Amino acid sequence: MRLSVAILCALVAVQAAALLLAGTAAAASELKVGYYHKKCKGVENVIKWHVIKALKQNRRTGAALVRLLFHDCFVRGCDGSVLLDKSYENPHPEKEAPVNIGLAAFDLLEEIKAAVEKRCPGVVSCSDILIYAARDAGSILSNGHVHFDVPAGRLDGVVSRADEAQAELPDSTMTVQQLKDNFAAKGFDTEQLVILSGAHSIGQGHCSSFTGRLSEPPQQITPAYRDLLNYKCSQAANPDVVNNVRDEDASVVARFMPGFVSRVRKISDFLDNTYYHNNLAKIVTFHSDWQLLTDATSLSKVHEYADNATLWDSDFSDSLLKLSQLPMPEGSKGEIRKKCSAINHLY
Repeated sequence: MRLSVAILCALVAVQAAALLLAGTAAAASELKVGYYHKKCKGVENVIKWHVIKALKQNRRTGAALVRLLFHDCFVRGCDGSVLLDKSYENPHPEKEAPVNIGLAAFDLLEEIKAAVEKRCPGVVSCSDILIYAARDAGSILSNGHVHFDVPAGRLDGVVSRADEAQAELPDSTMTVQQLKDNFAAKGFDTEQLVILSGAHSIGQGHCSSFTGRLSEPPQQITPAYRDLLNYKCSQAANPDVVNNVRDEDASVVARFMPGFVSRVRKISDFLDNTYYHNNLAKIVTFHSDWQLLTDATSLSKVHEYADNATLWDSDFSDSLLKLSQLPMPEGSKGEIRKKCSAINHLY
């Protein structure tokens, strides 16, 4: 009897160790393009269909997906941790970090996850769904100029901490040296810092993220644009303001920057190199954007991408690909969540 109990306990221990090893090994394994071709045939088409439908209703959803990709992968790697809601295990998840104010598109990702689960239960991770969806959104918003093949096979993380997000994500008030150090910690050089900053050609930010810009001198921000921002921020308590003045309401631009009205875009949230032209004209929203003009290397890259839109499209695609491959911390456990906002035993 004692021998049987001992053997049983040993078997249980071995099984538990094997399960744990499988969870960590899957997270560390090499990602590959076409990972779901046999595991969940057609899943990329399912995700793309939902993204197209959402962007037809509101193009800004696409900007939200691209932002989510960055904010997820920069913290604990690309593990879907930014999607988790508050729970006992994660009482203050990444969503609560001040630097993550305004994150959106969570409902769309849950909608996609539900459709994928119906097709292939327990197979496709939320982290992979987020990468696919952000890739497709970037492609749509750039008219196909930004695109990359997604290596997949990620697991979903089970840890999400606001303090980690606040410490690791770049802040809009950072100096150029702080930005360079922040990106270097994730393996990105100054050129890639400038490339990824080009995503500010789309989306919007809260006034609380650029309060300092409202009183910066003319050497740092064009006075007419500063007046426009002050006006927009006075309309409500911490309202949203578009990142790209070319997406601003034409009547507001006519009031404060009449000479710029002809550059207001008929279609908003078009992912292109206009960010670099705006930056050189000192009509960008964030202090961290303007800071790129204060460093010789980053300034030269701003000029380069302002002059060559095709080069930026290609380099931005490559940088998104690199971003999407940031790994989970060594030894992390992972799973395939049934719902993107909760780890499995809570769902």
